[in-house]
Amino acid sequence: MSDNLTTSQVTRAVIDLSACRHNLSIAKQAAPDSKCIAIIKANAYGHGIVQIARALTDADTFGVARMAEAVQLREAGIRSSILLLEGFSSIEELNLVRDHNLECVIHHASQLELLEAWQAANGKKISVYLKIDTGMHRLGFQPENIKNVIQRLQKNSDVAQPVKLMTHLANADDKHDEKTLKQVEIFYQSVEECLNNKTHSEISIANSAGILGWPQTHTRWHRPGILLYGISPFVNGVAAEHDLIPVMTLSSKLISVKEVKKGAAIGYGGTYICEKDMTVGIVAIGYGDGYPRHAKTGTPVLVNGKRCSLLGRVSMDMICVDLSEQTDVKVNHPVVLWGQGLPVEEVARYADTISYELLCGVTKRVEFQYID
Repeated sequence: MSDNLTTSQVTRAVIDLSACRHNLSIAKQAAPDSKCIAIIKANAYGHGIVQIARALTDADTFGVARMAEAVQLREAGIRSSILLLEGFSSIEELNLVRDHNLECVIHHASQLELLEAWQAANGKKISVYLKIDTGMHRLGFQPENIKNVIQRLQKNSDVAQPVKLMTHLANADDKHDEKTLKQVEIFYQSVEECLNNKTHSEISIANSAGILGWPQTHTRWHRPGILLYGISPFVNGVAAEHDLIPVMTLSSKLISVKEVKKGAAIGYGGTYICEKDMTVGIVAIGYGDGYPRHAKTGTPVLVNGKRCSLLGRVSMDMICVDLSEQTDVKVNHPVVLWGQGLPVEEVARYADTISYELLCGVTKRVEFQYID
């Protein structure tokens, strides 16, 4: 291998689109009476927003966080329904909502006021979800204000009726935390009058954890996010428990194999001292590619499909791994950092983070390859 071989030439993220479709089918099987808002915000959790949207033809709606994501999808030719999870923040954005035929979440009084000051062109109405804060304390109107907000939305001739209703679950990733059931209770109490009048049947509560673990949260619409990418939504969970398949496999290659003597220090700061004579491999990946800098010695990697351990600190472009248990290992042999054969959830625990951050953090210099 040439000394000037760059990391980007050997480091790639393979995205299995068929696995993503399979995972969507798992969500549909878990909540068969619900329609699906597939969450593809943050570049589809790092997987490629346009490619994932094109693959998930069975999704009823796509959920994104910001206007730029919605516009990107429209400009790529995606004609499916798109929901703006953070809604709009200006009259200009409301015009874009109208022009791109988007749905919006209304979660704050300032949005309500903008909507009341705005006039849609050509009698075109926009569809909205009213978000209720049932305990997340992030976005949403307080339950005691919901009746008034609904009345204002019902009076607005630019808003499609009926107004849809939603909330977000704060602790559903813990199957033993009763807060999820409390949130469901608060939600239904706050909209009881609307439901009695049968004016609001379009409800969305369940996220990935709700879909797989809390049937009490299943309503007309569910919102699968992390599960679409083959990741367990539960604390200390693994994807295989729910027949989920990892969509991203991050891989690289060995660019050096060397013998290191007992007592030698590995990497920056010499934080790992060899306890014996060792075979050490150098892998062309580092935090410049999105591999977590805080991954600890002992973090698993796969070399030729066999588990090895990270040694010392992660560098910008390289990591060191223990090849002592390997035989006949050579430069150019493949290394898997997470994905098929090595759950990203496990790597995240060694790095004191969550799988979401690792997936979203893969950088642009990594080559993305899409297979189907």
